[in-house]
Amino acid sequence: MSETAVLSPKFQIMIPSTVRAARGWKAGQLLALIPKGTGILLMPVPERGQLAGIAKCASRMGYRDRTDRI
Repeated sequence: MSETAVLSPKFQIMIPSTVRAARGWKAGQLLALIPKGTGILLMPVPERGQLAGIAKCASRMGYRDRTDRI
């Protein structure tokens, strides 16, 4: 998929409808702009409920706290 967009004089970009539909993005959704080399990576910011359970396999064993430093 290769689409183009134009940066307006107000520094706004219109995301083509084919890209929005393919990604399931909705109006008002918060997107993160991440610098990558000479370009940017555009990613949706997950809502709090979507993050539930992502660290369920994490272990607290071997965790270093700041208090154990000299």
